[in-house]
This record gives sequence, structure tokens and C-alpha cells, in this order.
Amino acid sequence: MAEASKHVVDRRPFVAALVRAVPEALVVTGLGSPSYDAFAAGDRPRNFYLWGAMGGATPLGLGLALAQPQRPVLVITGDGEQLMGLGSLATVGAKQPANLTIVVMDNGHYGETGMQRSHTSLGTNLVAVAVGCGIRDAFAIERNGDFEDVARRVNARLGPAFAQVLVRADEPPRELPPRDGVYLKNRFRAELGLAPF
Repeated sequence: MAEASKHVVDRRPFVAALVRAVPEALVVTGLGSPSYDAFAAGDRPRNFYLWGAMGGATPLGLGLALAQPQRPVLVITGDGEQLMGLGSLATVGAKQPANLTIVVMDNGHYGETGMQRSHTSLGTNLVAVAVGCGIRDAFAIERNGDFEDVARRVNARLGPAFAQVLVRADEPPRELPPRDGVYLKNRFRAELGLAPF
């Protein structure tokens, strides 16, 4: 169980350092704080921000990893969002995409709906869930500097990998990425060399 006292990583500096360390990665972010964190780290066309579709970040990242096997794919999401899509971890385990790394920024709360305690504060161990789903390289992070361990996995494409980052339950100022879904989709497609539609 991720105890509240273990939630010590500063989310925004961690995400900024990680994104800088994986310049070639295609980044999919879960709704809310992970999107704000990635945007604050520096907007770029290879970032795909989800504004809704709770539980959709890992499935989208999986599909992208399977469609673009030569590109590293990094999913940055939250504990609440990942809890909504636990079944996707079983599919990741079944498909074993070498180029997929999932990072769950776990503050033990549902940050977008009022900071209610999430299941990771109530006994759910996401690392154990990921391992049980067949993602053998699953681990928890409790230090800011450990972004380097995640970056190595992203860049090496030896996945799938799963990192549960135990972050403080604070709320940095919101930095909002573009909300135009068509614009984000077409910008991302252009980054992949695909025509808009």
C-alpha cells in the first residue's frame, strides 16, 4: 500500500526532468495534472494531451506503441485515471510492446474532483497489479532523481515498463495545454508524418 508519508516526489520537476531526458518519445498524458505537468515542461507536437476519456491514456499509449514500434512511447497519467482503466494493463501485459513505458503520478487522491482519497490510499498496490498483469518491469519511485531510471527504460525500448511515482498531494498552478482536440490530433499526426483527417 502506498502510505501517505511515502508520497514525497515533487511532480512538476519530476515530469519536466523526465520529458527533457526523452526528447524522441511520443508522450500521451492522462487528463488533469499529468497534462498540466507535461505542458508546463514545454509544449511540443509529439505530446498528446487527453482532456477527457478517463482511463484512456494507457490504451491510447498501447495502440500508439503497437502502431509505431520504432518510436518510444511514454504514458504519463495519474492514479485515479489509471485505476479507471486497470484492464488496459492486462492488454499491455499480453501484447508486451517493447517501446511502451507507463508512468503513474500517484498522489493517492482524485485531484480533479475534490481530492478524495483514491484506492491507492486504501490498499491498492499498482505495482503489484502491473506485475500481475504481466508487466514484469514494474516498480515504485520515491525520489525525484529516479526520473533517470525511467528515462533509461523509455529510451532503451526494453519494455513494457511501469513506474508508480509517489508524488505529494499538492496542486501546482495549472498550466493548460490547448483544448482543441482536432488541432491536437492533427498536430500529432503531422509529427508522425501522417496527413490530417
